[in-house]
Amino acid sequence: MHRPLGAQISHMLRGRGVEVIFGIPGVHNIELYRGIEEAGIRHVLARHEQGAGFMADGYARATGRPGVAYVITGPGLTNILTPLGQAFSDSVPVLAISSCLDETAGRRGQLHQMRDQEGAAATVCDWSHTARDARAIYALIDRAFAEFAAARPRPKHVQVPIGALGTLAEPAPPPSPDPSTPEAPDLAAAVSMISAARRPLFLFGGGAKGGFRAARTLLARRQAASFTTYAGRGIVAPDDPLAFGSFLARPDSAGVFARADLVVAVGTEIAEVDLWRPSPGHSCKLIRVDIDPEQFAGADLPILGDAAKVLRALAEALPEGRSDWTPAEVAAARARFRAETDAERPGIVPMAEALRAALPEDVTVYSDMTQFAYVAKEVWDMPAPGLWHHPFGFGTLGYALPAAIGGKIGRPENPVIAVAGDYGFQYTIQELGTAVELGLPLPILLWDNGKLKEIEESMQRAQIAPNAVIARNPDFLALARAYGARAERPASLSGLCDAVLRALRADGPTLIHMTPDLAG
Repeated sequence: MHRPLGAQISHMLRGRGVEVIFGIPGVHNIELYRGIEEAGIRHVLARHEQGAGFMADGYARATGRPGVAYVITGPGLTNILTPLGQAFSDSVPVLAISSCLDETAGRRGQLHQMRDQEGAAATVCDWSHTARDARAIYALIDRAFAEFAAARPRPKHVQVPIGALGTLAEPAPPPSPDPSTPEAPDLAAAVSMISAARRPLFLFGGGAKGGFRAARTLLARRQAASFTTYAGRGIVAPDDPLAFGSFLARPDSAGVFARADLVVAVGTEIAEVDLWRPSPGHSCKLIRVDIDPEQFAGADLPILGDAAKVLRALAEALPEGRSDWTPAEVAAARARFRAETDAERPGIVPMAEALRAALPEDVTVYSDMTQFAYVAKEVWDMPAPGLWHHPFGFGTLGYALPAAIGGKIGRPENPVIAVAGDYGFQYTIQELGTAVELGLPLPILLWDNGKLKEIEESMQRAQIAPNAVIARNPDFLALARAYGARAERPASLSGLCDAVLRALRADGPTLIHMTPDLAG
């Protein structure tokens, strides 16, 4: 059946399993909206394209399926570049489809005109291409979905000229079989090295979350110690006596790596934002397992493959053994790391631990760049991976609220909360309108210390007189109620926990205002 190309795109996406599209219609992309309802796709109206991008990101992280966003030419695309940059940094499968002007070389002064729209998106995406006809857009969409499934998932951008969107086109071809990631390679060398080590130390990143059960089996069989990155939390069981947790960024964790005689890094970049130092601190051999060969610099044994498959193969092949790590030394290190965290940002650890104890075990958390999250990411152990999402690498403010909306839409049966700071929350506060409109039972924990405290403290450490770190805040409770949301300001830790539990049962979002004096 011939339809305008814009409508055929929606039908194609539905045929590839897309159930939700996030976006904002505009005069230049209305043809994309012609087929959404007919295709049976739900559209979520964001209040800003940045919000739409973060919603698509949050949806993808919650479901494991690509998040899709429709945006217009020019400012619509530039507004979504920040979320696309975040998705690139954190390996999140997001597909942005935009319109573009039909011709820009010989004409100037057109609405939403940019010098190089395709190139702008290419700076933050895995790739960005212009599809000038149906055949090209169908091929690029299928390429994007194939790469999401079989390679490191990163955002893609496709743009279609406005005129092409309205032309009649044949339907997209049927979907191809899903590509599969390579089977686990020959692991004999890795098995030999791990079996011979007396102090093997595993480091798990977010890329290993699909193999977390195998990882736990492997650690138990070999009695190996472990760290996780923030993105890898939940891969290792919280009660594992040889788990150092997510304290990787503690400076003294380098001393732990120095005592290892083999490090095995699985599904992690070992990036600056994981360590905040040049290297983990090891002087022993390093095995790296990753689907991205770019990560193999410095590895003594690189293993290219899907982390889950490699972990399952290792768990089956490794014989049982003992190591020289002891629960006592791990417990002592964890206690020291926790004390350091509490001393650096006083009062947050008790709040985080109270919330962790009160909330359902399967709660999913979306956090922003805020001191509350910086502390919680270290002390809040997760029972399974994929339950805490944060703008790790790119470090964007305004992530938590729209991403949590996307996550709740993707997994409506799961409890979801957002954690934001008073400053970052205002980057995307308008998405409260979307949460209210959809009736989402979403607690929004707002950490309000009345300033950009992390920046203030950084200035003080650099012996710079704090400047531009205090801004006038609105009455957050009144503002939330103006949007139609609930709002509470608890007076105690028990009141905080009660407020969050009530909010999880509500028929709309609830802003919960937290201040540093709440811990007493």
